[in-house]
Amino acid sequence: MSDPLDALENSIGELRRAIRDASAAGDTERAGELRTQLRRAERAWDALVDVDEPAATPVVIAPVDAPLGQGAMLPAREHAHRALMLLQTPAPPKLIVGVHEAFFPGELSAAKLSSLRRDEERSYRAAPGARPYYLCPALTHDLLSPARALVTISTWTLEQRTIGPLSPRVDFLTGAIRIAEAVRAATESTDTGPSPAALRLLWRFAVNIPSATPAGPAGRIGHVAAPDPRQVIDAAEAELEVHADADSTTRAESARRARKRLSDDQQLFGAPLRDVRHVQAQA
Repeated sequence: MSDPLDALENSIGELRRAIRDASAAGDTERAGELRTQLRRAERAWDALVDVDEPAATPVVIAPVDAPLGQGAMLPAREHAHRALMLLQTPAPPKLIVGVHEAFFPGELSAAKLSSLRRDEERSYRAAPGARPYYLCPALTHDLLSPARALVTISTWTLEQRTIGPLSPRVDFLTGAIRIAEAVRAATESTDTGPSPAALRLLWRFAVNIPSATPAGPAGRIGHVAAPDPRQVIDAAEAELEVHADADSTTRAESARRARKRLSDDQQLFGAPLRDVRHVQAQA
């Protein structure tokens, strides 16, 4: 499983290739929007590797009962950022808290996330681009308005931050794969293995995916056999093949409309309700 730096480096590489393709095609509007996303991703990368910043602490997949080090002192937005970077999908606060509890030290609550989302937008409007990243809502595919209770990261592409009809299932399956990879990595790289919270989280994903739960006892969570991460990954990938293309098409079309019709701040935080009628009229 890749850590946040790996994910950011992959995103930076993909954005640079996309900028090159858009420039070659003469699509200056698309190239400009991609350059803005690239600058955000590069600032986030700088923040994670800067030795003078708390975020420079290596992100280690560790059980929740591990000794609390510097990671425990990070602010709530850093905790949420780490959990989202592990998932790589829009997520509700409850899931973000669950992922953080399963894999990272420190405390994070859903209540903190609720106030944090409002603070992020106020911070952006006061000084746009001053932070390397912002926590922002997902955007609905039809109205391009903020999706209820789904948090994303500003450095992600619009396609990744948009939610279509199939996106909840696609994101669920993607999240299951990421969690299973994290559990497998913890099994292979630590003496203690994954935390009980991580195994419970994997189980909650697995029971909602056909063929993802074990037929017989392997590890155990209480009196229930723990799912095998490889089995969860295979089952999730098999179902993902059914939905991924249609979902990608919807998200790509919504992202094109958002780039054309929304301002920079609206592309991050959504079109306000008073603008929904105008966006619909232009669709």
